[in-house]
Amino acid sequence: MAAPDLRGEAPRLTAAAFDALYQHLASGASWAAGARGALAALTPDRVTAAAQEVRTGRTVTLAAPVETSTGPDSPEPALHTMRAWSEQSDDQGLHFARDSFAMNVHGDTDSHLDALCHVIYRGTLHGGVDASSVTGDGATALTVGALADGIAGRGVLLDIPRLRGVPWLEPGDHVSADDLDAAEKSQDTRVGEGDLLFVRVGHRKRRTEAGPWNTAEARAGLHPNALEFLAERKVAVLGGDGNNDTAPSPVDGVDFPVHVLAMHAMGVHLLDYLQFEDLVPVCAAEGRWSFFCVVAPLRLPAATGSPVNPIAIV
Repeated sequence: MAAPDLRGEAPRLTAAAFDALYQHLASGASWAAGARGALAALTPDRVTAAAQEVRTGRTVTLAAPVETSTGPDSPEPALHTMRAWSEQSDDQGLHFARDSFAMNVHGDTDSHLDALCHVIYRGTLHGGVDASSVTGDGATALTVGALADGIAGRGVLLDIPRLRGVPWLEPGDHVSADDLDAAEKSQDTRVGEGDLLFVRVGHRKRRTEAGPWNTAEARAGLHPNALEFLAERKVAVLGGDGNNDTAPSPVDGVDFPVHVLAMHAMGVHLLDYLQFEDLVPVCAAEGRWSFFCVVAPLRLPAATGSPVNPIAIV
């Protein structure tokens, strides 16, 4: 039997209401003001406990293939250039095939991690760090370099289309705090302190089956009130198969409210444009929606983000 439609009407937020929500979340996240932000909740004891999630040893990627074709959601696809290849070899000696990549890390197709220096809001970064720390030469604070040792912890996948009995959420739809709570109950799981929370809206499945579209104008994502759920549970990382933010924005004057609340107010690193289509059937077959997860950004000391391939170990 399909779950009832829980969407309702997602409320728009005035600038004043958003500011009140921002202040509420920021005041409760003072413990996460350091260079690693909310990753402070991911203690060695919690990593050790998370390792107990491994039962079968099966590994599953949460990343999509890097996009190299131009499309409505990829006007700047990654550029893959071959520097040397087999046809250049004119003898039977030793040769090396070589190539190079260039990409817009924060595009709307490739799986990537947002460092805390990615969001500048009202002249500052997370924790009040001055925005002047981000220059034309790169960033000097809250960069991907702070994650050189990677992220490892307990991952939890909440599948909102599964909850609603649909293949995906349509562009413009919102995931609320009530949705996240209902998905927990439906999947018989619970998000805990220091967890890596992954929220599926079905973006990748829709893109595969219906074709790409201009996601800058319309996409499913979290409603700002969903961040209260994250704050209550002290989530360390938020990952989605879309941008995490809904478009159009439900907030007057703020285009990416989830990015502002999660990263700037709460210090929660974001993982954008992941894919969960490989993980969902594994979790369903196992009858559990939690797993050990490892995220290893590239060591880019002055960067605001990094392409990434998170691995779930079930």
